[in-house]
Amino acid sequence: MRIRRCGTITCAALVLTISAFAQEKKIGRSALPAAVAKTVAAETKGATVKGYSTERENGKKVYEAETLLHGRTRDIQVAEDGTLNEIEEEVALDTLPSGVQQALMAKAAGAKITKVESLTKGGKLVAFEAATLRGNKKGEVQVGPDGAPLTHEQ
Repeated sequence: MRIRRCGTITCAALVLTISAFAQEKKIGRSALPAAVAKTVAAETKGATVKGYSTERENGKKVYEAETLLHGRTRDIQVAEDGTLNEIEEEVALDTLPSGVQQALMAKAAGAKITKVESLTKGGKLVAFEAATLRGNKKGEVQVGPDGAPLTHEQ
C-alpha cells in the first residue's frame, strides 16, 4: 500500500513538473534575444505592446508579443532566431465571408462567440479561430480560411 501511494505521488509530481515546463512565462522586453527583439520591433510598429512571454512549443523556445492595434488584439509568435512563426489578429465576425461565419457558428454549436482571430503562419492565412462561451465554460473552435473543417488544429 505504501509503495502504491509513493508511486501515485511521484506520478503526480511528474505531471505537475511537465505541465510547468509547458506553460508560458511572462518576461520583460529586455529578456528578448536580439533577433527576436528586431522582429518584434518591426512587427509591432504603431501598436501598444501589452506584454511578452516565452514557452516551449514542440521542444523549441518561442517568444510571444501581445499587442493592441487600432483597438484589436494582434499577437505574434517569434522563434529564437527571429523568424516570425505566427500572427493571431482579431477580426470582426461580420467582416468574414458568409461561409466562414456560418462554419464558425455551426462549430460553436449554440455557444456565444466572444472573439474571432485570423491565424497566419509562414505568411499564409491558415485558419480562423473563435473563442466561445456557454454559461461559464470557455472554449475555442477553428475552421479553415474558407470555412472548411481542418484536418488538425492550427
